[in-house]
Amino acid sequence: MGFKSVTVASKPFDGQKPGTSGLRKATKIFMQDHYTENFVQCTLSAMGEKLKGSTLVVGGDGRYYGKEASEKIIKMCAANGVSKVIIGQDGILSTPAVSCLIRKHHTDGGIILTASHNPGGPNADFGIKFNIANGGPAPAAVTDHIYDLTQKVNQYHTVPDMKVDISTNGTQQFTVDDKPFTVEVTDSVQDYMDYMKEIFDFGAIKGLLSGSDGQPKLKVLINALSGVVGPYVKRILCQELGMDEASAVNCVPLPDFGGGHPDPNLTYAADLVNELKKGNHDFGAAFDGDGDRNMILGKNGFFVSPCDSLAVIAAHLECIPYFKKTGIRGYARSMPTSGAVDRVAKKKGKEMFEVPTGWKFFGNLMDAGRLSLCGEESFGTGSDHIREKDGLWAVLAWLSILACKKISVEEILKEHWKTYGRNVFTRYDYENVESEPANQMMTNFDKMVASSSLTGKEFKHGDKSFKLSKMDNFEYTDPIDGSISKKQGIRIIFEDGSRIIFRLSGTGSAGATIRMYIDSYESDPDKQLLDSQVMLRPLIEIALEISQLRELTGRQQPTVIT
Repeated sequence: MGFKSVTVASKPFDGQKPGTSGLRKATKIFMQDHYTENFVQCTLSAMGEKLKGSTLVVGGDGRYYGKEASEKIIKMCAANGVSKVIIGQDGILSTPAVSCLIRKHHTDGGIILTASHNPGGPNADFGIKFNIANGGPAPAAVTDHIYDLTQKVNQYHTVPDMKVDISTNGTQQFTVDDKPFTVEVTDSVQDYMDYMKEIFDFGAIKGLLSGSDGQPKLKVLINALSGVVGPYVKRILCQELGMDEASAVNCVPLPDFGGGHPDPNLTYAADLVNELKKGNHDFGAAFDGDGDRNMILGKNGFFVSPCDSLAVIAAHLECIPYFKKTGIRGYARSMPTSGAVDRVAKKKGKEMFEVPTGWKFFGNLMDAGRLSLCGEESFGTGSDHIREKDGLWAVLAWLSILACKKISVEEILKEHWKTYGRNVFTRYDYENVESEPANQMMTNFDKMVASSSLTGKEFKHGDKSFKLSKMDNFEYTDPIDGSISKKQGIRIIFEDGSRIIFRLSGTGSAGATIRMYIDSYESDPDKQLLDSQVMLRPLIEIALEISQLRELTGRQQPTVIT
C-alpha cells in the first residue's frame, strides 16, 4: 500500500493563527476541500525529525465531523511515516484521557478533536488541537511553527485506499511503502479509569455513594451535557463506585451535544442547577464537551465558584492518597482566578504561582517538579497527574473530601471561609461582541496603563469607596524557561486588594468575548454568607464605568454570569 501526495493551490489555508488551545472554527470550514488535511499536514510536519517512526494518540469529544476527521488523520499519519496511532473507540477520548494515554504509553504527542465547551453540530464549532509528549497543550513555539507552515503548505500526504475500522477495539496492521503501520483502537475509558484507581481511594468514595459507617448514602446528580464524559461517568461512577444509574443524565455523547451548549456554568447547565434547588440531591456536577471543565453544586443548588473549588481542594489534599505519596510541591492559578488559593498556599508554606490563562504554563511548572495543584476560574481544575485540566478528577477529588470530612458541601465552604476568609468572585462574559468596539475598549485600557492617569484615583458607588493603586497589562516571566508573555489581561488593583480584570478572547466561530472578572476579599464572618452579586455590585459598576463597556458595545447585560 502506497501513499499519495495531494497537491493543492498555493496557500489554501486561511492563515488564522492557532493558539495553544488549538485551532477552532465553524465545522463547515473544516469540511471544505483540503482544509482539514492542510492543517493536519502542517501539524505533523511541525514535528520535524520526530515524526518518522513516532506514536501518536488521536481522539475527540464526539462532536460532529469527529469520526470523519479521525479517519483522515490516520491515513495521513500512515503516509507521513508515523509508526503507530492509538485511537479511542469510535474516535472518542476525553481531553484528560488523551493526556493520560500520551504519558502512560510514552507517545510522541496526540491530536485532539474538540472545541472544548463550544457548541457542536454542522453549524457550530470544530477544532483540532496538538498535545506534545508531556501530555500537555503545544507551547507557543510549536503553534507558531504550525502557523508558519500553514502560510506555505501546498501539498499533503495520505493513503486514500486505507480502510480502518475504529469502531472495534483491537490492533490493525498495515504496510505502507514497505514499512509497518499500526492502528490500535483502545477502550476509551479503561486506561483513564485504571489511573484514577491509583490516585483516589475508591473504597471510601464507594462507601460515600452507597452509605456506610452509619452515614446515609450521598444523593448525587451528574450531568455530562451530552459530551464525552458520559461514558466515563457510567463506567467509573456508576459501575465501579456504585452510583445509581438514574443519577447520571445526558451521558450519551451526541454530535451536537443535544442542541445544548456544553459549558458547565449556571447558565448553560441550568437544568442541573434547577434540580439541585429542589433539595433532593446532596451533590451535583456538570462537565463540558471534552471533559476538562467541571461545575460543583451542593444541596439546594449551593454554588461552588471555580475559585473556591480550587482552594477547597488545595486545603484538603491529604484526603487524596496520590498526594500522600507525592507530597505537595506547590499551587498555581491563572491570573484572573481569585486569590482564594493563595491564602491556602501561604498557610501551608507552599510556593504559589500566578500565570497567564493557558494550561501550558502550569505544565512547565509541573515538569520542573514545582507544582501539584492548579486551576482556572473558567471551571478548570487539575493536578500534576496529567498535563490537562480534568473535570472528572475534580469531581472525584470533591467526593474524596466529602468522604473524609463527612459534612455537606455548604458546610465545607463555610468552614473554609471561617479559616481563610472569603474571596468573593464573579465573572461576566459578553459573548459575540463586535470586534471593533471590543478592541477599542482594550486600546483605551492600554492608554490608561501607559499614562498612569487613574493611579491614586478614588472610585465610589453607594457607600463603598475604592482607591486605585495599580493598573497594568499583566506580564509573566516563566520561572522555568525564561519566556516572557506580555499583555495577558488588564488588571485594575485597589488598595484593599480588590481586583477588576478584563480580557478579550475569540475562541468561538463569530465575534469576540469580553470577560470581566471581579475579586474582593471579605474577612468579616457576618458578611461572608451574603450573595456574591450583592457584595460585588459596587465594584461591578465601577468596572463598567472605567471600561465604558456598555457605551462602546451597546451591551447592557452579560451573556453569562459565573
